[in-house]
Amino acid sequence: MAHTDARAAGEPALAHIQTLPSWLLNRASARGRRLVSDALARDGLRMPHHAVLSAVADLGPVAQAELGRTTGFDPKDMVGILNDLQAEDLVTRAPDPADRRKNAITLTEEGRRRLGRLTELGDEANEALLAALSPAERRLFLALLARIVDEG
Repeated sequence: MAHTDARAAGEPALAHIQTLPSWLLNRASARGRRLVSDALARDGLRMPHHAVLSAVADLGPVAQAELGRTTGFDPKDMVGILNDLQAEDLVTRAPDPADRRKNAITLTEEGRRRLGRLTELGDEANEALLAALSPAERRLFLALLARIVDEG
């Protein structure tokens, strides 16, 4: 209601939009993505690589199709991501012993090491994102965000 009252009182339209939760969340999200993307790039990889390595660590050996469903990546994109990861010896693709028509993806030792490094870099980027908040404010902020997400 406060936003409606402010608009009626002559608040400039753009200033109004820039105070909306949706605007602020979008800006915070963009900053977070930029910080994490830049951090992961220092190790030569991108956010999709980190997501797929994480999923393989949790699920592996895992069928390529299942990996795509779990991460939400388009199958064509998944092929490219896996090609990148395999070229760096971070994952292996081999016929699935249970169904030789499918590929099973497994993390290599180098993949496990790099995943650890990417996790550290991502954590550092998220620390930078929340640096302006006290520990208590961070806990509250994350709890409130989780409630908003859970409503969706």
